[in-house]
Amino acid sequence: MPLASLRRQTLLDLLRSQGGMSTKELARRLGVSEATVRRDLAALARQGLLLREHGGALLPEAEPPYALKLEQHRPVKEAIARRARELVPDGATVILDSGTTALALARLLAGRPLRAVALDLPIAQALAQGETEVLLPGGRVRNGFYSLVGSWTEELLGQVRADLFFLGADAFGPEGVTNHTFEEAAVKRKAMAVSARTVLLADRSKWGKKAPAFVAPLEALSLVITDLEDPALKARVPVEVVRGTL
Repeated sequence: MPLASLRRQTLLDLLRSQGGMSTKELARRLGVSEATVRRDLAALARQGLLLREHGGALLPEAEPPYALKLEQHRPVKEAIARRARELVPDGATVILDSGTTALALARLLAGRPLRAVALDLPIAQALAQGETEVLLPGGRVRNGFYSLVGSWTEELLGQVRADLFFLGADAFGPEGVTNHTFEEAAVKRKAMAVSARTVLLADRSKWGKKAPAFVAPLEALSLVITDLEDPALKARVPVEVVRGTL
């Protein structure tokens, strides 16, 4: 087998074991330049064997489709959203992360007198009612998931000063909050940086898992709203537990 084919097979094996990796880390693990890795990623993406993300790659099956996420654990997401709503006073400026738990919160906040920065399109649409002022930071829409990503999104977010950021996560555990895509992770970090408080909204199905893109350590969070009862989590960060059915 040619050297390039062997290297690309090794690259795919690494992605299978990790769920996704950055270009820099792949280059280090494979012992080649980042330019070589980018060429390999482009070739494998053309074959439909992986998905390229800014700064890295992941396997197609690494993230569930949006329609599936929308239906998964709905009662718990709605319970989390109800508790999160109580944290938002009239007149506040809030940032709502992309994702279906934040969408449940958006539906509860819609119409209230507040300013909301929406990091995905369904959330903006849900919020745009009554006295709610909705801001979209622009950028590129992530096809199939509707989140806003890229340098434009991050640059415009940098001009915001928010009271609360309601953070979503693909996974969280002792090592921190992680996400399936590097671009979304970068937007989340920027939103955290411009917000006085960051509140993680995550059900227990995401606990103990790890996605490839690091977002933040648990200690960077102001609060976690979840249905998870775990002393290890409560030892690291303030937690409010809601009741719901997965």
